[in-house]
Amino acid sequence: MTQSPQSSQPDDPARQGADTVLHRFGTWARRTPRAPALITGDETVPYSVLDAESDRLARHLTGADLPANGLVALALPRQRELVTALLAVLKAGGTYAVLDVADPRGGRRQLAALAPDLLIAGPADAARLDAGKGLRVLHPGEGADGTAPPHPLPPAPGHGGAAVLFTGAAAPRPVPAGPALLLAAHEAWAEVARLTPGDRHLFTAGPDTTPFAAGWTRALCSGGALVLPESAAWLPGQVRRAVRKAEVSVVHTDPAGAVDLLFAQEPPTPAAVPFRREPDAELRSLRLLAVSGDRLYLDEHSALQDRLRPGARVLNVYALTEAAGTGAWFELPQLPRPLDGPERISLLGTPFPGCRVRVLDGQLAVDPPGGGETIATGDLGALRPDGLLEFGGRAADRIEAADGTRLDPHPLESEIRAHASVGTALVARVAVTGGGHRLVAYLSPPHGLPAEVLPDTARLREHLSGKVPAGSVPRAVVRVRALPRTRAGREDRTQVPQPPLLLAPVPGGRGGGKYGGARAAGGTEEVVPLAFALGCGAPLLGLLARMFTGVIWPGSTDLTGVPNPWALLFWILYLCESLAFGAGVAFLFSGRGPMLAQRRGRGITTAAHLAIAYLLIAWWPQDNLYRLAAKQDWPRQAALVYAFNVPLMIAALVVAVYATRKPRSPFDFDD
Repeated sequence: MTQSPQSSQPDDPARQGADTVLHRFGTWARRTPRAPALITGDETVPYSVLDAESDRLARHLTGADLPANGLVALALPRQRELVTALLAVLKAGGTYAVLDVADPRGGRRQLAALAPDLLIAGPADAARLDAGKGLRVLHPGEGADGTAPPHPLPPAPGHGGAAVLFTGAAAPRPVPAGPALLLAAHEAWAEVARLTPGDRHLFTAGPDTTPFAAGWTRALCSGGALVLPESAAWLPGQVRRAVRKAEVSVVHTDPAGAVDLLFAQEPPTPAAVPFRREPDAELRSLRLLAVSGDRLYLDEHSALQDRLRPGARVLNVYALTEAAGTGAWFELPQLPRPLDGPERISLLGTPFPGCRVRVLDGQLAVDPPGGGETIATGDLGALRPDGLLEFGGRAADRIEAADGTRLDPHPLESEIRAHASVGTALVARVAVTGGGHRLVAYLSPPHGLPAEVLPDTARLREHLSGKVPAGSVPRAVVRVRALPRTRAGREDRTQVPQPPLLLAPVPGGRGGGKYGGARAAGGTEEVVPLAFALGCGAPLLGLLARMFTGVIWPGSTDLTGVPNPWALLFWILYLCESLAFGAGVAFLFSGRGPMLAQRRGRGITTAAHLAIAYLLIAWWPQDNLYRLAAKQDWPRQAALVYAFNVPLMIAALVVAVYATRKPRSPFDFDD
């Protein structure tokens, strides 16, 4: 099945042969030189200034012998400098690629996949990214003050100057985007979004991702303005303030960013209620919200629409890196009639102008705008009877169910979302201690609701009973505040937390992040260090304590004159005290992880951990000090009682509270 757009830009070969996104920017720079091109906080950069600054840097690049179509990697944390640099690269007839500066490790992977002719970066970023590779480096201040070599700036070539974009996968893959594709993608967006010179655009994604690296043209090639963060990236709460302050009219974001923007000011909801809200008066300037990066369900789409003024639009964009951020798009007016089960449906709508989408054996294939090879997306989908494309998941996410069949998780996750208390859902196949695998459902609540409203395993299985095959029903539930996502906004299945007490440790698994490995959740790999510490470390520490008892407390264990069998019994007692001390020290350093896995609360677990360690450790110094204290030395006897006996009582009380506290479900997870 094939779907093509209802309309497209006129195909004028003569015009296309001379036209580029750079020419479009130059046209607006000449036509409206004083119009704002970049807005960063209180600073506004007009088109004329941006054009002049990029001219100076382009002359410097030309004087630096940048080869025709030479590849220039850009590692600039300030997006104002970044936009200037990428325009300069295009003016010098080169190709730009934006690197991830926020994550030097990711930036180095991108750089290794490029082999660029030149790196534009500050000294610190260049040192972190280059790592001794010996690349030619140009610092952003060079050539920006008019001191560049006096080479005239040549006209920008009609078929030179393009971009290299990066996919959002864990291992970034560079994708070339030629000048024809960049221009065709801009024209497709201009038609769908109805871009105007008065628009002010804000991108929440990182500058190295496709939405920004290819999407800047939507503003600067249509006479609009780019609203940029003052720091390297947008911080929580800044996007909303920037939209209000700069009167942003178009926001490009991902599903999580859209919820943060439109529902951040909503008070917590005490119970599961319909997700409908009144329009947000603070976002009155917003006329278009473009959401891409991951699936957006129909009920979520409708909820976002409710938060905008009448007449504002919400687009669900199926954007491909290989198509420079185009593919397919959907908005609610495309629906020919109301649909049942909106929480189960994610619609991609219709292709962008110039694109064509085909469904081949259940998988989506896209012909990019401006021509080019067909893109095999690896995504699943269907062309509905109403003519709209529907998203069906990703072939790479297929997992093996308990009965051995191959399972597409998207339909199952969509069915889970139909539960009134579930906001987002993700199903993964995880390893179980002792061998085998198990299906686990990761759930997060609707916006404004606490994680406690999420169903447990029994309630979820009841909800799915009769709706999905028995072998596809998850065997466990992990409740999280939000699903982990990549920098491109896609749900990250590789970073879901491992349920404690259930899963085998994953060799080489990633950890340390917010949703990292099982260590953060008190996973089962903590049991091995505990067993090792108690089995090997405790006896060794105990024997050392026994050996040094006579050194620290001379005469405290002297059994001279004590007849057998009493002398033997006292010697065994002294040995047990020393071994208890060793076990307490070992437990102090290795016992907290397994106790956290019991899910009884972090505060009471910490107190109980210290109390148990004290109960074991205290006997060795306490008894030795008691034996050296005279029975009639009342001040010393009182000091020992209050120094040891009272804390022992408190420790026992803490352990009692911990032991009687009801543990949470072992599959709940709270970051």
